[in-house]
Amino acid sequence: MIKVITVGSIKEKYLKDGMEEYKKRISKYTNLEIIEVKDEGLVEEKKALEMEALKIEKHLGEKDYIITMEIDGKEYTSPEFAEKIRTIFIENSNITFIIGGSYGLSDSIKNKANLHLSFSKLTFPHQLFRVILLEQIYRAYKINNNESYHK
Repeated sequence: MIKVITVGSIKEKYLKDGMEEYKKRISKYTNLEIIEVKDEGLVEEKKALEMEALKIEKHLGEKDYIITMEIDGKEYTSPEFAEKIRTIFIENSNITFIIGGSYGLSDSIKNKANLHLSFSKLTFPHQLFRVILLEQIYRAYKINNNESYHK
């Protein structure tokens, strides 16, 4: 099972549509759960990160392999990412991806991670990044199943 925990919600229809399309595609391979926790907004950064961390922690399981999405995380090519997903599932039944809010993620959440992952040194809108993450998860399954997919 793959779980994606995200801070904030998506309001834009085109992004919701993109997420739904990839959720449908991924469902052929595994169960997918997307959990949204409230973005604390423009309160003081440290306080927002602490409050968001408490909400995120409620959704973490003891057996989850936790991957935090961080700009300074490890970068992979799509085939390397696919191989990483494949090898994680050899010993783990759940992978949980965590996408932070406007301030990122608290150190307490980062410290729980088994892997700190980055898709780029660029900063993406968090709502758009969800679609990008789901697309890469779908691509990983296509690669791991030797199925064709556009390059």
